[in-house]
Amino acid sequence: MIPLLPTNTFLQAIDATPLVAIDLIVGDEAGGYLLGQRTNRPAQHFWFVPGGRIRKNERLDDAFQRIVEMELGISGITRESAALLGVYEHLYEDNFSGTPGISTHYVVLGYRLPHPANLVSLPAEQHDAYCWMRSGDILANATVHPNTQAYFR
Repeated sequence: MIPLLPTNTFLQAIDATPLVAIDLIVGDEAGGYLLGQRTNRPAQHFWFVPGGRIRKNERLDDAFQRIVEMELGISGITRESAALLGVYEHLYEDNFSGTPGISTHYVVLGYRLPHPANLVSLPAEQHDAYCWMRSGDILANATVHPNTQAYFR
C-alpha cells in the first residue's frame, strides 16, 4: 500500500501543485447516476460523483481499482471495463483542512462505469447519503456541485 502524506506535507502540496484524481460516473438501468452527498471539503455538503486521488507512484490501474473499492465497496472492476469520458479540471477556493488562503486544483479523469450488479452497501466515509439522479435533474439541481454537472453537459 502506498502511504499517505503527513497532513502538513499534503497541505503544502495542495498549495503548490494540482492533484490528479479519478471520478466514477456510475449509471443504472433506469437512467439514473449515483451521487453521494460529501461530508468533507472541498465541495462539502454538495452531491458529487464518487472518486478519489491518485497517490504518488500508484499506477492508474491500481488507483482505479482502489478508488472503486473505497468509494463503491466493490472489487473486481478494472479500468479497461470503464469508458474514459475525458479529462476535467476542478478548481476550489478551499481545501480539505479549511486552512484560509489555500485553494485546491484537481486534474480529474472521468470514467463511466457499467452498472455494477453487486452495488449493495455503499461506504459512509466520504458521503453521508446517496441517491440516483437522472442527468437532466443533475444539471438543474443547485445542490449538485458544478464539477459533477460538467460530466453531464
